[in-house]
Amino acid sequence: MKFDLQKDGKRIAVICLAALLNAVNIKTFVRTGDLFPGGVNGLTLLIQRSAAMFFQLELPYTPINLLLNAIPVYIGFRYIGKKFTLYSLLMIVLSGVLTDLIPAGVITYDTLLISVFGGMINGLVISLCLMMNATSGGTDFISIFLSDRKGMDSFNLMLGVNAVILSVAGLLFGWDKALYSIIFQYASTQVLHMLYKKYQRQTLFIVTNKPNDVCEAIALVSHHGATILNGEGAYARQPRSLIYSVVSSAECKRVTRLVKKVDPEAFVNAIRTDQLTGRFYQRREE
Repeated sequence: MKFDLQKDGKRIAVICLAALLNAVNIKTFVRTGDLFPGGVNGLTLLIQRSAAMFFQLELPYTPINLLLNAIPVYIGFRYIGKKFTLYSLLMIVLSGVLTDLIPAGVITYDTLLISVFGGMINGLVISLCLMMNATSGGTDFISIFLSDRKGMDSFNLMLGVNAVILSVAGLLFGWDKALYSIIFQYASTQVLHMLYKKYQRQTLFIVTNKPNDVCEAIALVSHHGATILNGEGAYARQPRSLIYSVVSSAECKRVTRLVKKVDPEAFVNAIRTDQLTGRFYQRREE
């Protein structure tokens, strides 16, 4: 694993920022509203609160979070990527330590505001990590593993895990907090979908007179292939080529810019793809 000062230095700086935002979010919004985020973070807070309520024990956040992340970190190191896992581990450890060290603060006691804005910050934190080829830990490792290696849609599995956590929280501490936690998770998911597009896909239909150049441009940016269909323009009755390809949403704009560069007259139509079956190239993590 080689260290690039500019590239890896940027990754470390952004991950440190994400860890700080996550810790502040937990101490300012999540704990003020008695909410339970999804995944390992939510399970950690559930264990902390249960220990405090039933056993009068104030357990630190970091060791519980690290213990719960042990198996997901192993999965990441073994199957996803060593560098990817090490940066994720930096996020997990730093976030936990800062959560234990940063004093609690209150901006508002309005639980609805806490749910919405806390969820938005949580979505921003997860997006920053994913943009830097890392995760905030926990179920993110499992989700990426299932998506990359098994070709599975992990959404329902992650939803089931979060549903169990919220059900236990609702039974122990009241259903109002569990329901507000759903708003928190919904806001987080919406921000994540808006900012991080690697696992979203778009279908490109490109009408061009330079099909080979366009296919090379698509392959250069995305490493995806394309299909060339021969057709005829309805207005000029001239032969035209229609290029069909599927790329990730994160690469779509770059592909479109390069296509317009090699053929300024190309007509590009990008359509969101909700379901895809078959081989689809996905870059592996480092």
